Amino acid sequence: MASVSVLESLRQQIAACEAQLLDLRRQLVEAEHQQRQQREQERLQRSAQKAPDPLAYDFTYGIHDDFRTEIFAALSQDEDAQQATKRWPLERTEYKRYGRQLIMPEIGLQGQLRLRHASVLIIGVGGLGCPAAAYLVGAGVGTIGLVDGDVVEESNLHRQILHSTGRVGMTKVDSAVVALHSLNPIVKLVPHHGRLTPETAIPTLKPYDLVLDCTDTPASRYLISDACVLLGKPLISASALRTDGQLMVLNNPPLPPGDTAGGPCYRCVFPKPPPPESVVSCGDGGILGPVVGVMGVLQALEAIKVLTRSSPLPTNGAASVDPPSLLIFSAYANPMFRTIRLRTRKPKCATCSAQATVTPEALNSGSLDYVQFCGSINPVNTLGPNERISAENYAKLRLDVNPFTGREPSKDGHILVDVREKVQFDLCSLEGSVNIPFSVVSSTLGSSVIRPDDAVENAKEPDWVSELKSHPDKPIFVVCRLGNDSQLTVKRMKNLGLDSGGQRWIGDIKGGLKAWRESVDRDFPEY
Repeated sequence: MASVSVLESLRQQIAACEAQLLDLRRQLVEAEHQQRQQREQERLQRSAQKAPDPLAYDFTYGIHDDFRTEIFAALSQDEDAQQATKRWPLERTEYKRYGRQLIMPEIGLQGQLRLRHASVLIIGVGGLGCPAAAYLVGAGVGTIGLVDGDVVEESNLHRQILHSTGRVGMTKVDSAVVALHSLNPIVKLVPHHGRLTPETAIPTLKPYDLVLDCTDTPASRYLISDACVLLGKPLISASALRTDGQLMVLNNPPLPPGDTAGGPCYRCVFPKPPPPESVVSCGDGGILGPVVGVMGVLQALEAIKVLTRSSPLPTNGAASVDPPSLLIFSAYANPMFRTIRLRTRKPKCATCSAQATVTPEALNSGSLDYVQFCGSINPVNTLGPNERISAENYAKLRLDVNPFTGREPSKDGHILVDVREKVQFDLCSLEGSVNIPFSVVSSTLGSSVIRPDDAVENAKEPDWVSELKSHPDKPIFVVCRLGNDSQLTVKRMKNLGLDSGGQRWIGDIKGGLKAWRESVDRDFPEY
């Protein structure tokens, strides 16, 4: 415990020092800005004064006519040197910092000036938002807003590159501001703590020119897209899971609802949200760091392309933007990138069509329930109290006399079935447990169940079912990661008749391996 308190104390000290350093850097930037303003004001005052007439020095200083011009030119060299930095549209440091992109015809001076005067809002400072923010700040976008309501966790660090071990426990927004300000102190960073809601969406997005959706839930994606359409903001949306990613540039050009020349919105592409049970988070499905990094970098790239274009609508009325498309990335496919052409705005879209029902008033009032629209999976609670056992009681059962058989404890006194997928089971497992993945259980019960009265020649039940039936005197305990799949498995095992008509106890461990780690074995790995 002492070592834990020391680590926590060090983390707090580091966080305090980083916060102090951030404040000092902000003060430095403000002081430099005030100094530049003061020099500019002095230069304007000097230029407003009447220039001295060289002839007035004729007799006062006795300067020969042949040398008068040369001498006055020399006297004014110092003033010209002070004003030299103001001759150019960019600061001297900006020419050097952005030089490698300034010399590209796709950017050039005008493109850099557009970036300098642009403002971008990044919603979500996680796996997508971190690389996107880093490259936009590095490119010199004038103002970057950051929205997030989470804190940095150790499990974030393998992919969320702006955060660090020393900033675990700090809000993601503050952690990102520290890293980004260190990368480029010229850029203005605007923190927005907390999650985006229908009530806060419009006032939060309104000051910005462009929005990046770096969130990971369907509800937030629909909310952000609706707000961008209502405010006339282009939107760059991306997602990533496991080894795959998707990217779209939406509402570009950002024309009013009903204008068919405008870019499609998220509802045009996905009019209906996916079934809630099909939505898998990174915590459940996993994510490879470089995959989400690739998608975040591509978001930054698309943002730079949108911001540096000279005119979204040329004089002939035809859009100069790229046709809408869905970019699909798959790390283990060949080729890794595929592009699907998207249609234009959907004629009856609820947000961007002439018949739109999503309005600023509805959004501001909070009457649009995006969570309800997308649906949510309630915690599984399908078993009765007599079908469940706590992690603590199961731990005692492994040590005490088995109440179901009266036998002394042994690894053969009962059957412990772990229904996590094999890749997770291989990471860590309870001693004596057997692995029957939930996907195997589900697929078995999805097909025809073989029963004794089925007159099907050569019919054979799955091996795992036969194995469990071969030990009818042993109770079956089912465990999973969080205690959801285990309940469903218990139900399905009983439907298969593994409980011998109620004579054999089958139940699950409440809370799964998470509860086991929290209440029984602190050393059990967390992933």
